[in-house]
Amino acid sequence: MNDSSWGAPPHAGQAGYWGPADQGPVPGAGPAGPAYDAQEAQQTRPMPIVPDGPAHGGDQDDDRGAARLSGPLFRDENVRGGVHDGAVHGGAVQGAGVHDGGALDAGVHDGGVRPQNVRQDQVRTHTSRDQNPEPMPDAPQPAPAPQKKSAGRDLSAAIGVGVGLGAVIIASLFIVKAVFVGVIAVAVVVGLWELTSRLQERKEIRAPLVPLAVGGAAMVVAGYVRGAEGAWVAMALTALAVLVWRMTEPPEGYLKDVTAGVFAAFYVPFLATFVAMMLTADDGPWRVLTFLLLTVVSDTGAYAVGWRFGKHKLAPRISPGKTREGLFGAVAFAMVAGALCTQFLIDDGAWWQGLLLGLAVAASATLGDLGESMIKRDLGIKDMGTLLPGHGGIMDRLDSLLPTAPVVWLLLVLFVGAG
Repeated sequence: MNDSSWGAPPHAGQAGYWGPADQGPVPGAGPAGPAYDAQEAQQTRPMPIVPDGPAHGGDQDDDRGAARLSGPLFRDENVRGGVHDGAVHGGAVQGAGVHDGGALDAGVHDGGVRPQNVRQDQVRTHTSRDQNPEPMPDAPQPAPAPQKKSAGRDLSAAIGVGVGLGAVIIASLFIVKAVFVGVIAVAVVVGLWELTSRLQERKEIRAPLVPLAVGGAAMVVAGYVRGAEGAWVAMALTALAVLVWRMTEPPEGYLKDVTAGVFAAFYVPFLATFVAMMLTADDGPWRVLTFLLLTVVSDTGAYAVGWRFGKHKLAPRISPGKTREGLFGAVAFAMVAGALCTQFLIDDGAWWQGLLLGLAVAASATLGDLGESMIKRDLGIKDMGTLLPGHGGIMDRLDSLLPTAPVVWLLLVLFVGAG
């Protein structure tokens, strides 16, 4: 199309111009007459020719291709073809009836013509077959292999660490008593660090570690030097130091922080002080060794019997791994070990005293283990630390020892005296 045809009046025979009406109707052309705009005719695209039907005249709305069909030539013809997603298959519309003097009953969908009265069984899209594939039969799954019962921790690492700790304790216990007191103080400080760190991480409780560590070490030394009286005085001073130290920080959370601090001071260093007080007797190293052996044997018996024969849970809400069978194993192992230890290690001791001592140790060790499990469950952790491979942290080894220490100290004083 050249520029001269835009906006110019129509002339017969002009190139690029549809001729006057006397040349006959042209398919796709508008009606002839003086009111016919040549410029509109030039911009209007012809209507696609529909097979098996008369020629149509009409105009187009715009360049987007949405057809508006009208005119006296459309009279009840059924146009053949098909519509799929806005495109005309075969150049025609299928199943759309045309009423007299009316427009084709069609709707615009996605930029094309979509018949409204087409039956659903006549319209089939390719995507319907793709989106609804035939279900595949489930392949038979192999039966799961039976799982072996696991001990729940690295036994080789646990045994190696246990033997190493035992060697350090035995060497310090029988060579120089003061060295063993230092070992207790170090274990107390590390245990306090683990406990306060977990409280801050999991509960945002800031128990002051500095006064706890200093007071805890002083408590152990005071118990060794001054006995129970010195331990109580050191405990009171440590609690007071915790109250004062926390005053240097903002008051928010003061009550829970100092409460946790006093609890930590009692739970870790004060209970450990009874081990130092056992050491002051003439046969102090043997009393401490008896205390350690009975606690370890009780834990080992509970673990071994419970892992092999345990079926009935002891306290499933607190420690799901502990069983009643394991408790019976702890009592049996501890009573046998207690009878042997009091008979051969403790001065003036008797085997029957060892039976009672072993029974008490099994009970206190189990309760201490459950108490530690209760704390860890409240904090949402499995172990207090990772310092000892196969065991967890220091507090995971002190859980049974701490509450057992005052029990053994008291029973030995009752049975054979303070020494």
